Parts: sequence; C-alpha cells; structure tokens
Amino acid sequence: MEDESFKASPQEKRLKILASDEIKSIYARPRFNYEERIEYFALSHSDLEILEGFRSLKSQIHFILQLGYFRAKYLFFIFTLDEVEDDFQYIMEQHFDSRQIGGITVIDKQTRLKQQRLILELYGYRNCTKEERQELEQRARQSAMVYSKPIYVFRELVNYLTKHQIILPGYSLMQKVVSRAINSEQSRLISIIQSKLQASEIEDFKKLLADSTGLYEITQLKHEPRDFSLAEIRREIQRGEQLHPFYRIAQRLLPELKISNESIKYYASLVGYYSVFRLKQLTEWTTYIYLICFTYHRYQQRSDNLINCLIFRVRNYSDEAKSVAKERLQECHVEINENLQKAGQVLKLLTDESIAVDTPFKTFQSNAFKILPRQKLIVVANRMAKAVSLDETAFQWEYIDKLSRQFKLHLRQAIVTIEFTSTLSQDTLIEAVDFLKAAFKKGKPLKEFSSELFPVDCVPASVTSYLYAQDSKHQKQLLPDRYEFLIYRLLRNGLESGDISCRDSIHFQSLEDDLINDLRWQDKQKLMFDNNLTVLTDPILEHLSLLEQTLEQRIIEVNRRIADGENEYFQIKKRGKQVRWNLLYPQGVDLINSPFFDSLKQVDIGEVLYFVDRHCHFIKAFDHVLGRYQKQAVDERVMIACLIAWGNNMGMGRMGQVSDINYQLLASTSDNFIRLETLKEANDLISNAIAELSIFHHYDIDSTIHSSSDGQKFEARINTINSRHSPKYFGLKKGVVSYTLVANHIPVNAKIIGANEHESHFVFDILFNNTTDIQPEIHSTDTHGTNQVNFAVLNSFGYQFAPRYKDIYDKVSKALYGFKHPSNYEGVIKPIRKLNTDLIVEEWENIQRIMVSLAVKETTQSIIVGKLSAYARKNKTRRALWEYDNILKSLYLLDYIDSLPLRQNVQRALNRGESYHQLRRAISYANFGKLRFKSELEQQLWSECGRLIANCILYYNASILSNVFAHRESIGDVQGIESLKQISPVAWQHINLYGRYEFRKCSEPIDLDDIVRQLTQVQSY
Repeated sequence: MEDESFKASPQEKRLKILASDEIKSIYARPRFNYEERIEYFALSHSDLEILEGFRSLKSQIHFILQLGYFRAKYLFFIFTLDEVEDDFQYIMEQHFDSRQIGGITVIDKQTRLKQQRLILELYGYRNCTKEERQELEQRARQSAMVYSKPIYVFRELVNYLTKHQIILPGYSLMQKVVSRAINSEQSRLISIIQSKLQASEIEDFKKLLADSTGLYEITQLKHEPRDFSLAEIRREIQRGEQLHPFYRIAQRLLPELKISNESIKYYASLVGYYSVFRLKQLTEWTTYIYLICFTYHRYQQRSDNLINCLIFRVRNYSDEAKSVAKERLQECHVEINENLQKAGQVLKLLTDESIAVDTPFKTFQSNAFKILPRQKLIVVANRMAKAVSLDETAFQWEYIDKLSRQFKLHLRQAIVTIEFTSTLSQDTLIEAVDFLKAAFKKGKPLKEFSSELFPVDCVPASVTSYLYAQDSKHQKQLLPDRYEFLIYRLLRNGLESGDISCRDSIHFQSLEDDLINDLRWQDKQKLMFDNNLTVLTDPILEHLSLLEQTLEQRIIEVNRRIADGENEYFQIKKRGKQVRWNLLYPQGVDLINSPFFDSLKQVDIGEVLYFVDRHCHFIKAFDHVLGRYQKQAVDERVMIACLIAWGNNMGMGRMGQVSDINYQLLASTSDNFIRLETLKEANDLISNAIAELSIFHHYDIDSTIHSSSDGQKFEARINTINSRHSPKYFGLKKGVVSYTLVANHIPVNAKIIGANEHESHFVFDILFNNTTDIQPEIHSTDTHGTNQVNFAVLNSFGYQFAPRYKDIYDKVSKALYGFKHPSNYEGVIKPIRKLNTDLIVEEWENIQRIMVSLAVKETTQSIIVGKLSAYARKNKTRRALWEYDNILKSLYLLDYIDSLPLRQNVQRALNRGESYHQLRRAISYANFGKLRFKSELEQQLWSECGRLIANCILYYNASILSNVFAHRESIGDVQGIESLKQISPVAWQHINLYGRYEFRKCSEPIDLDDIVRQLTQVQSY
C-alpha cells in the first residue's frame, strides 16, 4: 500500500519526466525473442531448488515466468497466460517436455507474492518500503540541489535504487518524489532570496526587464561577440561593465543558495531560452533566481571571451612574427649567396698585379664598392668571418615592433578589465601585469616611465638581450613595446598551462577553484559511495597491490606469448642493429549504404521524420517556450519542416522558398518550440526507441555496447566566437568541430567545440552526460582522444577506455611502465621506467576529490580534464594522477598488443563513427556544407537538428531490418539472419534529402509491412 505521505495534494500538478515510450521501456513487461528466452528462462541449481517447492504445475510455470521477467528488468508484473503465450509455450517445451496441459489458470495473489519474495531473496533485492521511500525523498532533494532538471533527478534516483538493489517504485510515485524535490528546491531558493536580496538590488533587477526605447537591457546582455574584432571586444567590455554590479550581488548570494555550478548554468540558460515576456510571467522571486544565475554566468563568459581574445591574438602575432622572420632569414641567405661571387671579385683586386703599388687605398676602396656596395660587403665579410650569425629571433622582435599599434589597440583594454591570479604565492608575472595595468590607467605612454620601474624578474634570460637597446649615451634602455608584448606572451603561456588563472571566469579558474570545497569534502566517503565511485573507495595500498600483481603478470604473459609464437599477429622487423615490431591491424568495416536498401523506392526525408514520429512521438518533446501555451499542440508538418531547415543547414528563409510552408510560420514555430533542451529530449526519445528494436543488440561488439567518439570538421561561412582557423581542414577559413558519441551506430550525444580545442578533453564529458538508455561499457577514440588522464578518469566511472594509437610501437616505447626497474624485465616488451607509487599514495585523496568533483558536476568536466592534461602544469596532484593513469594505460597497451579481437573491436567501433560522419555530411548539404549560423547557440541547434534527422534515418532503417529479421527468424532462415546482423543501418541512398519539399501534401504514409514483403522476396543481400 502506498504511504500516505507520498500522496499528491489536489493542487499538486503531475510532473512530466518521461515520454510515454520511455515509461513503457522502463515499466512495461519485457517482450522476448527466442535468444532472450534461452537466456532469461534458463534455470540454475538454486532456481530448481525453489521451483521444487511449488507442487502444482501452474505455480511452477508462473514462477519461471516471474523469474525471467525479473532478471530482465528487476521488476514484477501481473499478467495472464494469454498475454505471455509465446513465453508460456517455450517454458512448456523446454522444462516440461511439451506436456499438453489444459485449464491452467492464473495463480492466486498469495502464491504470486510468495514467489516474488523468494525471487527477491535469491537476488538480494528488496521492495521500496516506507523507510526506503523516505530515503528516496532525501536523495531527490540532494540531486535537485546539484541539477534541477527532472530527468536528471529521476536518473539519479534510478541509479540509487539499482545500486542498493531496491525495486523501482511505480512511475506515479517517482513523479511525486521528483516533483516534490524540485518544488522543495525552488521553495528553498526563493526563501533565501527573499531574505537576502535587498530592496535596491530588486529595483536594479527589475530594470533589466523594463521597457526601453530600444532592446530590453537583458536582451542586449544576452548577445555574445561574433569574433575577436576590436568593435566586438569593446562591446563585450561594455557588457561586462553593465553586468559587474549584478555579478557582485550574485557572488554574495550564490554561496547562500548552495547550488552547483551546473545548476547555475542551467538556471542561466533559462534566461537565454525565455523571452522577456515569458520571464515576466514567472513568479517574481523565481525570475530573480534566474537573473542572478544569468548575470553571474554571463559575466564569467565575458571574462572567458576576453581571455580567449588575448590568447588568440598573441598566438597570431607570434606565429606571424615567426613566419616573417623565417622569410627574412631566407632572403638574407639568398642575398648573401648572391653577393659571394661579387665578394670574390673584390678579393681578386688584392691580387691584381696590374694595379700600381702606390695606388691610394681610397681608390682601391672605391673600385671595390663599385663591385659590391659597402653595407652588402660588410654583411658578406662578417658572414665569411663568422663574426656574426643571422638571428631569427631578432627578426621576430623587429616585426613585433611593427605590430605594436595593433596589440596595444586590441589587448590593453582586456588586460585592464581582467583580474589575474597565480597559483604561486608570489608571482613575478602578476607583478608585471599589475604594473602595466596601473600605467595604462594613468594614460601615460610606457616610454615615459623609467626603465628601473619595469618589473623584470619574470623576463627569461634568453629574451633579455632583445628587450634592451643603447641610447645616445650608450646606456642600456628597456624597449617598452617589446616588454609589453613579452608580458602578453608570458601571460598567454601561463593561462594555457594553468599557472595563471582568473577567478571571475569559467574556463580559466584555478583547478582548486573548480573542485568541491573543503566543507563538502569532509563527507568524502559518502560522496564517493553515492556517486558509484567504488573503485576509489578501496584502500589505496590494496588497490595498488592488486594493480601491481595484474600488470606484472601481464608483462610476463604477453612476452611469453610473443616468444612462443602464440601471438601470430605480432611481427618483429630487424634493420641492421635496429629492432622494431609491428602489429597487424584489422581493416573490417560496417559498410554504409548497403545494397540491401537498393531495391527500396525513394522516400522523402519529411516522410521519414513523420514515420518516426508516429512510432516514437518525439515531436511531443517540443513544448512551447511560453508556459501558458503548453497545451497548444505544434503542427507536426511545420515542426518537421523547421527541423529539416535547421539540420540541413538551409535556414528558414530558404526553406520558405523551396517548400509549401511560408517563412513567417516556419520562423515563429522555430522560435517558440526549438531549443537545445527540447532537441536533446527528442533525440533521446528516438535513440531509446532504436535501442528497443530487435536488431539493436545484434550491433553489440562482443556482447557489449562499445562506443566511440570523434570530431567532424565543418567550415563556418560566418565568423562566430568559437570558430577557429585550422589550415589542415579549412585552409584560410574558420570552422568548428561537431564532437559526437556513437554507440551501436546511434549518435547518442554530441557537442560543438572549437577547432582549436583538444578532443581528448571532451571524452568523459560526452560520455558522462549521455542521457539516453544506451550506456556504453567500452569506449574508443583515435589518437586525438587520448591524453594523460582519460584512462584514470574513465576507469573511475566504470568505463573501459580503449583508444586506437597511430603508432603503437612508438607509444609502447614511450608509455609502458612497470612496478620494477626496467633492468628486471626480459622479453621484447619492456617498461621504460618504474612507476612512482609513493606519489600516488601521497596524493590519493586529492585524486579522489577530483573524481568526485567531476561526478557532482561542480564544473564542466571538459574544463577540469583540460587543466589536468595540460603539459606545462607542475602541480603535484596532476603528476600523481598522470602516474595512476600510466598504470591503467600500461595494462591496456599490453592487452592491445596481445589481443587481435580487441584491436578488431576498437577498429570496428571507430569505423561506425566514421560512417555516421558521412551520413551527417550528407544531411548538412545546403550552402555547400558551410555553416551559415551567426552564434554558437545557433550552431548547437544545427548540430542537434542534424543529429535528430540522422537518428530518424537510423530508426527507419533499423525498423526495416528488425522486421525482416523477425520474418527470417519465423521461417528459420539461419543464413539470412546472420547476413542481416552484418548490415549497417547507416544508409541513405533510398531517402531523398534534396529538392522541393511538400509537407502539406497528403502523401501515402510509409507502409513498413509492404517494405518487408518487398525485401523478403530478394534472395540475396
């Protein structure tokens, strides 16, 4: 019986957390195919002992049925034998010799409950009683403080129940628990804001939403710079000045609210989603919470934008100076070589006997300079005498002198605006930066300051000679322009390495500021336990001892198998005294555009989306941005048109021209319904629906969901703040990267990143924030996805990291470690050095703290991973984490060398990612594939819409394959079944992605049964 305390009040609204398909996938009785019946209805010795305790045949049959369904979903179901006829028949044939039994009825409630009790005892599970529900309420409230999205809280509760082996309560109860937790969190926040927000501050926030002659002030603050041009950066600095007083308010209040950075980001995003009109409709205090979070997050974004501008421009200036210096050096070499011949003619004058002995030296000089001018002769003479050498660095600084006006104009304002700090207690670079800021604020040119006033302790000795010149009195004088640029360059290096930070920033805070605070860390054991970080809870000495035993045994075993010839794919090559080895790499692929689909008639992409919506109802995820219109149903055809316009890079204007829906309707529908939040939910619905199809788990690799992630480059036609140059991919243009997680061919998560950002920083981020039911166990990347921490991070969260290395010999030669000195090892594969386990033990608590911070979303995971994997950092904790990562990496390298199936699996997973990229490129065909979007948000919307279209194509293809599979299974076509398992759902030759779109036309809906009949007539694939 449901606890009275959990009953909803009449006023309590039913919270929508899951779509109907998602509810069904979790709570509905499983439908088994033949292979699943074999697995779930098999009986162990313990099962048979319990079975014998039931005398009647109907009780025994019901016990097996309940047991099988429980194994599949860890839930109990009420059913009649008619509803489970196929399962009933299988059990009769498998366990009771097909005895014909008539009149078997449903067992009584008492027997059913007894069987359920015995099954719970057998598997160590328990029902969710009153005490467990109270704990569930507490967990929900804790989760809501971390992240207030209902789906996040729901998933955290499911994880908690699974971990503690508690039966999942009914959906309505879960709705109530989640709803109360979110409402409680809202009430808690409002109560704090009401008591802490001052009257004058309330008036200031109201002004952000007040009508004005132009745009609302909050609307102006939402705008982000499109690029790093001077005008855009000046506007960003101005926005920072407007935001600064609100940021100070937020700094005072947010610690009182005790919400995570992820929640701050979420509340801030709502201001971006909602119009001013919608914000005014919210309760007053809720609006203040959102505005506080928005101004706090936006101010930190402004700091990031200015710092990124500094890094971008200093790098460009430096690269430009290096390029010019190389050209200048080459020109000098050419000029010297050209003048050598003339210099030889000058030398011949000295040996010319026809010249009179008493010829004046001036005459001799005059003749020499006619052959080669004085300055050119001096250069050649010095070169021949090696008195001086051409200095490329000097050429660089000469060019920097010419850039002085540019870097002063673009960088000084940013430097004055940002407050920098150092990881060191006394940092000479910060002293120099503060000196420059003070000078700039005074408005005096640097050349008016005495050289003795410039802080020079931070200047590297190798640069000192280039910063000084002799004045007319032959005294050394500091060159202020060069000094200024040097400080900018040192500052950039410090920011990229993590030695310099900015507390008013998101990406450039110090690592310590990104981690959970000391107060929360006092409860570290509970935090690790609650976040399923069980690997970290073992005593470190025991943990290292087990790793040592495993690693040392693997080194011996791998070398033995090589020596005995058992590893036949390991090839040793000798070239003289040099010995190298090589591994044979598999080349098997999952073919895209399989001939299997060739016989199908063309179908428009709009009809595919409409077909998928009829089965998945993904359009229901798109609710109206205004709450009062939430009951207003979106026009499905218009919505589909909008999604295609976004996803194929066409835009609403062009779609209005080539379709039967006008631009105004498309634009208003897009503005009202398409948001990142709704797109991600729609994508999750489709991904989960694909996972429910019978063909899905036949894409498992070695019976495991083996995912991969990789970045795909797209050129941007319009400059945006995150567009970057990449000559390899974009030539002289700019672009972005769509980083996608692909599991069993399905793109389950994606993220837009800059072309300058390292893909390895986002591997954990994209895995951990995957909200679909498709949860990988093994994850692969190419070499770009590897760094110094990903093995440790992913292992801590239960993932096996399995990258592919471009040069495995080179990697093993530099990155294989052991617990002993290298001299203690024999064989071809030897560690390069001994692991420093003392460092790991000493820093283990800090490593635990980093992992917990990642788990509780204290900050964006890619930010922490990026800082941890920065090569220039000398942080002791970072070095310990690298060392721990080396152990896990070494274990993987040994497995990779020793196991051909592992290498094949990794290659296969990566091939699937490449196949998806080809589909994704085909979808985004408009404007020659060059992105036409003006902001990072629009790029993200394009990415999610493109992923949604791809998901729809995959669902359509997988549905066809699943139905053909069922047909082949029904007729016992074993060969046909095996061939179907090899067919990739990544195919689009039978789908029309282009042309004129007619969404209003009442075309005949896709008939899946007819398609299956057509395909089953084909004799070969």
